[in-house]
Amino acid sequence: MTSPRPGVRPRRQGRIFRWARQARGWASDYLYVAYWQVHGFVLRRDPAAYLHPEGTVRAPVVLIPGVFENWQFLRPVADYLYERGHPVHTVAPLGYNRGTIEDMAVLVERYLAEQNLQNVLVLAHSKGGLIGKHLMTLPDGGPRVDRMIAVNTPFSGSVYANLFPLASIRAFSPRNPFLQRLLRNEDVNARITSVYSSFDPHIPTGSHLAGARNIQLQTMGHFRPIGDSRLLDVLEQELDDAGSRDGGQA
Repeated sequence: MTSPRPGVRPRRQGRIFRWARQARGWASDYLYVAYWQVHGFVLRRDPAAYLHPEGTVRAPVVLIPGVFENWQFLRPVADYLYERGHPVHTVAPLGYNRGTIEDMAVLVERYLAEQNLQNVLVLAHSKGGLIGKHLMTLPDGGPRVDRMIAVNTPFSGSVYANLFPLASIRAFSPRNPFLQRLLRNEDVNARITSVYSSFDPHIPTGSHLAGARNIQLQTMGHFRPIGDSRLLDVLEQELDDAGSRDGGQA
């Protein structure tokens, strides 16, 4: 009887352990999103409540959620930013964000113009980061955006998009011509911080963006980072860094 080659069993055990961790992360991710979908529906909050923070008023923040999400899904970060003195804006016409990236970006651009917002921080999740990047290239929207923090955004697409019949999901295919053009346009990347999970079941190739500030969290999942204190730590550092660059004005 031959014994296993040295290192074979530990490697196999390591793979099994990694797969088990990823399976738990996947399950926790969907439990999280289910909780917030119900929470946002049952305990709705008027978005106008986030427009007038107390104390020193800092730079305005515009939330852009992911596909099939509304702004309520981003309430953990909205609460945090509001408490730090940032007026937090939502764009009601986005709804559950089922339109094309181009059309949704135009809606946000129109909102920024109507509200005459300047030096905007965009906080985006998933598809929202693609909308935000396209917004930053538009003639009126781009100059109004100072920077964007994108969480788990498929800048390079996701191979899983090809498995879905819905056009709103298939738009994330790496072969999508618009997505390819947006990825090649690196003019605004220096003003983007891409934050992504150590394991994202929706974006197997990750969310690294060339020329951007890239930060990987130890959090697992596509949705869970939104409610993770480690994301809030990143936001705090980003806002402090921005305040230093702007002479103390965040």
